[in-house]
Amino acid sequence: MFASLPRGRRAPSFSTTLLAAAALALLWGSPARAGGPAVIELFTSQSCYSCPPAEALLGELVERENLIALEFHVDYWDDLVYGSAGRWKDVFSDPAFTARQRRYAARIRNGGVYTPQVVVDGVVHAVGSKRGRVLRLVERSAGVVKPVLVSVRPAPGGGFTVTLEPKTGRPSAAVLLARYDLRHVTPVEAGENKGKTLANHHVVRELLEVGHWTGNRVEIPLADIRLGPNEGCAVIVQAHDQGAILGAAACPS
Repeated sequence: MFASLPRGRRAPSFSTTLLAAAALALLWGSPARAGGPAVIELFTSQSCYSCPPAEALLGELVERENLIALEFHVDYWDDLVYGSAGRWKDVFSDPAFTARQRRYAARIRNGGVYTPQVVVDGVVHAVGSKRGRVLRLVERSAGVVKPVLVSVRPAPGGGFTVTLEPKTGRPSAAVLLARYDLRHVTPVEAGENKGKTLANHHVVRELLEVGHWTGNRVEIPLADIRLGPNEGCAVIVQAHDQGAILGAAACPS
């Protein structure tokens, strides 16, 4: 059964999802090999019974080229009691990620707040466990030419250097750094998933604004960023007010 929808919001219909996929093409242009990667954000919770299938799908997608897959754990499930199983506080939940999901819900057409939810390129959403719909959105988005080409390379003194190259004129965007853990396995001892062992991938732990793009070529040093053995990061250029994602790149491992 589909996960509960906070505040009574409805999930998107199949036709809405397909129309959204077409909107991506109209927004960025035609698919091309030179296009930057698509970005898929999964909003989930370890306390949500319907979320493990979506998390498993994301675990497959993290292996794809030309795709940045990120997992954001929301906190509104943390205080919900599930009968005799009690409640489970998601160890990765963060109110900042709940706020990010709610901003998408306020802006994206036919948006809502529910889990599991995926948002692709900041402009369309779908139920994260609906495999066919999610894959169609991802395949339509991956490789589409975006307004800015993002590259991340190791810096000589440590850390990384981010380079933004404009491909079309679309100024005024935030440059975000998503730091994530590559993989976690968690035995769940209470709540809706009591007794399950959950595998999570690309679990975002921090989302920071590290720069600003105004339409010109720019380099941004990230000298203080050091990645551990279970850590990764990605740079995302996103229109202000959490709009469309204009470009992105993963940090080299």
